[in-house]
Amino acid sequence: MPAIITTSAGGVRTITLNRPERLNAIDPELAEALPRAVDEAACSDDVRVVVITGAGRGFCSGLDISTPPRLPESTRVERLDPLAWVGRWATALVACEKPVIAAVNGVAAGAGFGLALAADIRLIAAGARLTAGYVRRALSPDAGVTYFLPRLVGASRATEILFTGRDIDAVEAERLGLAAAVLPDDVFGEQVAAYAARFAAGPPLAFALTKRLLASTFDAPLAAQLERELAYLKSCFASADAAEALRAFSEKRMPAFSGE
Repeated sequence: MPAIITTSAGGVRTITLNRPERLNAIDPELAEALPRAVDEAACSDDVRVVVITGAGRGFCSGLDISTPPRLPESTRVERLDPLAWVGRWATALVACEKPVIAAVNGVAAGAGFGLALAADIRLIAAGARLTAGYVRRALSPDAGVTYFLPRLVGASRATEILFTGRDIDAVEAERLGLAAAVLPDDVFGEQVAAYAARFAAGPPLAFALTKRLLASTFDAPLAAQLERELAYLKSCFASADAAEALRAFSEKRMPAFSGE
């Protein structure tokens, strides 16, 4: 059984973690397969939006401690690898210049929690729960959790969540700003598909440049960010999609974006 299942429809690439019997816990095959699948989606012009979800009842329950992926200590290459698989999970999502949606259909724990946080948008099923959980195993966080969580909920709240290792239900996730929407369990897949379709119909260049701007905003001085915004805006104005948007507005119709 493959660790990852990928499907495409209408510009939406869905990447499904496929270890349902283990709540999609991470084994070596899954650890390596996910960033490859995200990179492939990022490089395909036919893909407009990426959805990551889990098979069965879970999104991703974190590291499978029964068969843990090797830590970077077995070979010289692994010892010199500063990121290992946990780092590549986060960087693959950030580097993908297309909207990435985490469709959290069930438990997201540990590195699975980090995976959800690294996505641009999180849609959470009403019955799902999130947890860092590292402290329960006497571990410090990985998978970008300490990078993304404070940016999403603030440093004080992130500290409390990580120090307690407690569960966050869907209602609290939405209140904290971790969830763009909480969707009913029984129609979760259908509503995720409808949500993703709206992004697939959007302007790819504008999405990519907006994602670049958001990635730089916490590190760039104001003047540098303003200059970057203006440069990207000029690129958008010169695009065929911007011209199409103006035509559609004047003709009172929905635009049909080509990505050009």
